[in-house]
Amino acid sequence: MAFRRLLKATVPDSALQAVAEEVAARYGESSAEYESLEADNWLSVPLVVNEQWFVKVIADQHTLLHGLLTTGRNLGALSSGTEGFFERFSTPYEMAEHELESTSRMHELGINAPVPIEAFEHDGFGVLVLEYLPSFRTLDELPPAEAESFTPELFENLSRMHEAGLAHGDLREENVLVAPDDDGAEALYFIDATRVREEAIEDATAYDLACALASLAPHLGATVAVEAASEWYSDEQLLAAREFLDFVKMRPDHDFDGALVKGEIEKLAA
Repeated sequence: MAFRRLLKATVPDSALQAVAEEVAARYGESSAEYESLEADNWLSVPLVVNEQWFVKVIADQHTLLHGLLTTGRNLGALSSGTEGFFERFSTPYEMAEHELESTSRMHELGINAPVPIEAFEHDGFGVLVLEYLPSFRTLDELPPAEAESFTPELFENLSRMHEAGLAHGDLREENVLVAPDDDGAEALYFIDATRVREEAIEDATAYDLACALASLAPHLGATVAVEAASEWYSDEQLLAAREFLDFVKMRPDHDFDGALVKGEIEKLAA
């Protein structure tokens, strides 16, 4: 986490205020107030503007850092025996535009995600505007029994994305939220998808599945996590995910017993 703090880009308050004013003006507001969110997000500066819009401000350093991470992830994919499938962004606006497109595709598939509103460029920054979810919990904040109750929904939605040729690419506990849906019932919401090559969807599916198992196993146990995944994924897909577990284990945002998860996959596939 100290490494992350070192790499995090900062954006001057004056620039954040200017972005907030631009967002407010675009939607007919005469004034703008913003609140910076204390979030473990090092590829943008997240804001809430006028308590109505969730805004990500993306600077050149965020794009550079994403490129460095992408290089590392592709090397990790190579170590797992497959060609790298993560793609880079050229500009902050391209990063914002991609997340808008990914979020829009999730909505088209009937998967919960904050409502996508707009992506635009302002004074060199990429700006993404989404629905503001005022009340949510991340997956890792749930008690184990409650997390288990959402596990079928997680794998069902993930499978729906993969069948449509869409991969998340950065699935971890902080990127899966539990929040009230339109009917007031709590549901899962997916955020912060990254870019992967569409022609590499099989490898990206295996990677997403490995990340999902890595996120759930510490809370539910490896057996429960693998059995839940098997309701939506074949033995072949689970075995492909197994090949990515060592790579996922190296990431600082996953802490799980890789040997246990591998063992449960092998036991199920035997």
